[in-house]
Amino acid sequence: MTRRSCTIYVVGITCAVLLAVGIGLFAGQVFRTLMNNRLKKEIVLVEGSRVFDSWKKPPPPVYMQFFFFNVTNPDEFIAGGKPEVKQIGPYTYREYRYKDNVSMVANGKMVSAYNTKSFVFLREKSVGDPAEDNITTVNIPAWAVMNNVKGSFFKSSMVSIWMNSLKSGLFTTRTVDELLWGYEDRLLVRVAGTKPEVETVFGLMYKKNGSNDGEFIYHTGEQNYMDYGRIETWKGQRELTFWSSNYSNSIVGSDGSAFHPLLDKDERIYIFTPDLCRTIYMEFEKDVEVKGIPAYRFTPPRSVLASKEENPDNEGFCVTPKECLGTGVLKVSPCRKGAPVVASFPHFYLADGKYVAAIKGLSPERTHHQTFLDLNPTTGVIVRAHKRAQVNILMQRITGFPSTRFLNETVFPVMFLNESVEIDDASAEKLKKLLLISNLVSNFPLVIVGLGVILLLVFVILLCQARKQKSSAEDDTAYSPVNDKEKEDPQNGTYIGLTPKADVEA
Repeated sequence: MTRRSCTIYVVGITCAVLLAVGIGLFAGQVFRTLMNNRLKKEIVLVEGSRVFDSWKKPPPPVYMQFFFFNVTNPDEFIAGGKPEVKQIGPYTYREYRYKDNVSMVANGKMVSAYNTKSFVFLREKSVGDPAEDNITTVNIPAWAVMNNVKGSFFKSSMVSIWMNSLKSGLFTTRTVDELLWGYEDRLLVRVAGTKPEVETVFGLMYKKNGSNDGEFIYHTGEQNYMDYGRIETWKGQRELTFWSSNYSNSIVGSDGSAFHPLLDKDERIYIFTPDLCRTIYMEFEKDVEVKGIPAYRFTPPRSVLASKEENPDNEGFCVTPKECLGTGVLKVSPCRKGAPVVASFPHFYLADGKYVAAIKGLSPERTHHQTFLDLNPTTGVIVRAHKRAQVNILMQRITGFPSTRFLNETVFPVMFLNESVEIDDASAEKLKKLLLISNLVSNFPLVIVGLGVILLLVFVILLCQARKQKSSAEDDTAYSPVNDKEKEDPQNGTYIGLTPKADVEA
């Protein structure tokens, strides 16, 4: 066997092995499984893990924007007319958030933490000065007091007299700072004289700057990667007590800051939000890309805030059978000390058309009013998010308060917020490197198959060259006639030329 023949055999065998091994590894997803198992071990909430420090103090900047609905015709609305509002905003704040008092519990299987937030005003990203800009809006303290005493003729009459003497009407004009961070309300001061537990200061964000929502206990994800960041308890409770069904009171999913790796498009993502006093869910909408990072966009479907007729599971969110609102709104008075607060998406996005039609100046749009999460499916990391929610007040006629006698029942918008985050450049580069490594390792069998294909081409070339050389050698050793006479020999024998014998005598 020649050296060339040995080379051909070696190349052929190597090619066959590489193709067989590569196709087998790819079909069995061996390297992808190894990489996924590695990610499951790395993405856990324990000291020293890849994600623990960024979970405690997320590096991307978070911004909170507030938009207010300034009422331009309050007297006309009180007289029974259609209200008109004008959106004013944004008033933008940089939100600093971190996990405080972090400690491992349950023998290291879970972690306890408090979500602390603080806000710093950003004038360059705002439309005006919150200390100077005035907003005419619903007098929420007055409506809270009226709702708490309705049904009692004596209490309603007393509060009505107080409101008249204090000139506390159904609407109020306050600065943005006062509406957000609090002001002392004269009616609440009067009520606190008989009920000391009543807070005399009101603000939509009162006591939320530098504070937290209470203790959360999370699963670390070590036992099951699907449990990464999942809430076990909130304020020591495994379920809420505000609503009338187990489904409505359930505390499910994460707090919106951490999601398990290896996301699937078909799964629902559950998020517990203390501001809404409930768990909501999101579903896959589309593939997106943020700073070169692939992501799945998840967003709440209409069914989350659907009426009990559209989604029977939501019947438990009805405060009473008579206080069950339509699609797109949620009355959260059970967790707001009885105040007639109603939550929705901005401009009643995804809500029944009647809520938009009742107020002039509203225009729901998906681009500006949709809540969504863009999550990298491999790691579960948030690469972009917008949480948008609107605060409304249910305004209606209340017996004992003559100023409400002409009102049409209206879910009246007060303010909506837009809490947004996008991954910073440094974190994006780190994530892209991690994804590159993950893709290379996961697709390593394809590299093996590629080498096999290259060797297959080399093998074919060597075979062709060997066949060509063999043909040339056969041609060199083949019989060929020595002259034309041999070609013309009819007997096809060997031509022997005889020379006549010379005459000796001659």
